[in-house]
Amino acid sequence: MNKKTFAIVAIIVVVGIVVAAAILRSPAAGSGEHEEAPGPLDYPRGPHGARLLSDEGLQLEMTIYESGVPPQFRIYPYDGTGKAMTPDSVQLIVELHRLGGRVDRITFTPEADYLRGNQVVEEPHSFDVKIQAALAGRKYAFEYAQIEGKVQMLPEQIKSAGMTIGVVGPREMTTVLELPGEVKADETRIARVVPRLQGVVEQVLKKQGDQVGRGELIAVINSRELADAKRDYIEAAHTAAYRADVLQREEMLFKKKISAEQELRLAEKLVVEARLAEKLAGQKLVVLGVPSSVLAGLADAPAESMARYEIRSPLDGVILERNVTVGEAVTADAAIFSVGDLSAVWVDIAVYAKDLGNVRTGQEATIVSTDLGREATGRISFLGPLVGQATRSAIARIVLPNSGQLWRPGLFVTVRLVRESIKIPLAVAAEAIQTFRDWQVVFVKYGDWFEARPLELGRTDGQWVEVLSGLKAGDQYALANSFAVKAEIGKLGATHDH
Repeated sequence: MNKKTFAIVAIIVVVGIVVAAAILRSPAAGSGEHEEAPGPLDYPRGPHGARLLSDEGLQLEMTIYESGVPPQFRIYPYDGTGKAMTPDSVQLIVELHRLGGRVDRITFTPEADYLRGNQVVEEPHSFDVKIQAALAGRKYAFEYAQIEGKVQMLPEQIKSAGMTIGVVGPREMTTVLELPGEVKADETRIARVVPRLQGVVEQVLKKQGDQVGRGELIAVINSRELADAKRDYIEAAHTAAYRADVLQREEMLFKKKISAEQELRLAEKLVVEARLAEKLAGQKLVVLGVPSSVLAGLADAPAESMARYEIRSPLDGVILERNVTVGEAVTADAAIFSVGDLSAVWVDIAVYAKDLGNVRTGQEATIVSTDLGREATGRISFLGPLVGQATRSAIARIVLPNSGQLWRPGLFVTVRLVRESIKIPLAVAAEAIQTFRDWQVVFVKYGDWFEARPLELGRTDGQWVEVLSGLKAGDQYALANSFAVKAEIGKLGATHDH
């Protein structure tokens, strides 16, 4: 290698070493670090951790204090070296310039080691702050912007988000009271079937949920008690027939003067008693469910039918409960079936004590089932006179036609009652309301800016909500797809700094 070539190689090596050293010293090399622009919360802070404003000879630490009190400014003054000053040595006036041109002018009173603002700092705490201060005859001026719940959105962004703009104003509103309810079987249309005598179950012909007609056979019981009752009736009938024959013979003998009148009168008496016994025995069987039309043929009925007791449905309806199985011994008072007519049902409503003044009999109501996706209308037919100690509510009732039997007992529903129809001075669309921090807000529009406006809300009809405070007539706000504003504000990160 000649000297010239060696010199070129040496120069290349030196340059490489220098470049490598520079790269290693660079903070971006291998560490992933990069320079970031200051964020909205990046500013000088004072001893209390709040924003520190400085000018020659005066420093002010700006805080908004809201622990246990409505938000208020507390400003701590320091001299040019950062030493705390007595608050009465500084005179202050703060102006808060908000969107829409509103200006809040706040004066201050010395208190402890700070100056306390004499006016509540209303939410949202988003404004341009202008401060006029005076110290020892010298005047100072400071300015800064505090951003909270505010974002700029251009027309093309609004259009892309599918957002519409509403205007705050009066509304004709029909307010609705929503109360919880439950569908129940109409107790006046329910029959609980009991055997009325003891026996052993031979057949069960119906199960829970089956439709039945009035008089339809639903079960058969083998009852010795029934057999005994039928035997008593047959014996009574035979005795009555025999006594009637005896009376007929005594009448004939009395006419021929063969028998004494006393014998005739005794025969008449025995006939009356026998017929009464027959009647009572027959009535007992009818009470047990044996049709009166079959009594005359009992004496000729097959022996195996004597203990057969047929249980029939007392009404048209559906079997709500079945509490019996084949082979089971049942007592006379056992509730073996429950039959209900569900062509109409009750809707029982829990009316809380505070709402009793808004509920009355005859009031129109809408019954809503989210499970069924159905609505029905009715009127309150009953309002209970008592308030339960545990629930602190009274029962109101609607009798609801149910021909299709879609409204099943046990179904939970919501009942809407029209409370009043009034004109609301200020209202916003319910869909525009969003949750922001711990507020209910709408996003008010000023030019290209949207700002979260905390609201005090009143009555609602489901579509519109009354505004008690926080807005004025004519304010524009994000209506449809207002969540897009909330999302844009979220992208800015947390800027709530007091």
